[in-house]
Amino acid sequence: MSFGEQGAQLTYGSYLQLPTLLGAQRCESGGGDGPPAHDELLFITIHQVYELWFQQLLHEVGAARDAMAAGVPGGRLWWAQHLLQRVHVIERTLVQQVDVLETMTPQDFLEFRQRLAPASGFQSVQFRELEFVSGAKDAGYVERFRGLTPDEQARLARRLEEPTLWDAFLAALSSAGLDVGTDEQAAASLRTVAHDRDTYAALWALAEALLQHDELAASWRARHVVMVERMIGAKSGTGGSSGSTYLRSRLPLQYYPLLWELRSNL
Repeated sequence: MSFGEQGAQLTYGSYLQLPTLLGAQRCESGGGDGPPAHDELLFITIHQVYELWFQQLLHEVGAARDAMAAGVPGGRLWWAQHLLQRVHVIERTLVQQVDVLETMTPQDFLEFRQRLAPASGFQSVQFRELEFVSGAKDAGYVERFRGLTPDEQARLARRLEEPTLWDAFLAALSSAGLDVGTDEQAAASLRTVAHDRDTYAALWALAEALLQHDELAASWRARHVVMVERMIGAKSGTGGSSGSTYLRSRLPLQYYPLLWELRSNL
């Protein structure tokens, strides 16, 4: 294979579809009232980047889940662990991106905030898909949010039906001869794995990788709610939610409570 620009049909811009990508930031402020609010472009860009990362995370966790579900022997537990390590790096990036958003002051945000209603981050379908696949399935979300398109409804319904990362991890434990029929049996099996890491090295590494995924998701939720409180205080969300009150109610969420309980029972 030869490389070079001579006679090439594909360019950097066409491969990345840059005209489409860079043309997707359309400000709602401005128009006949003057130029758009300066920070609206930043707000749009940050949230579009989040959605791109959510898409990548769904790609990675889906593949990790499928690799774990294949079980042992014959499974690809090392591949699942590798993908989950990538998930961790992306999730740290999600947390760090809040720093960029916080360079916008509350006054700057208020210049265009009213133009956003009723749009809201609560409506991020990909974020809900990620929670569902991770293990926090909530059918009530589909009922509460009436603005879903038929395609979005179908995607969420499919996520509610398909196995989670936790389901796949339990399948890997079962294929190794460990009992996971009930939560109590799964907890006992996890203690076995934890106390015999020589025998169950791959399973222990996966358990730790899942816990790290859970911890980083919690870090993002905590960082997000503080940012919202700093930006709008106790105001209601643009989508009609209770704003930071709702976000704080999500802070206790744990994807894998048995992995957290394990720490108390070692």
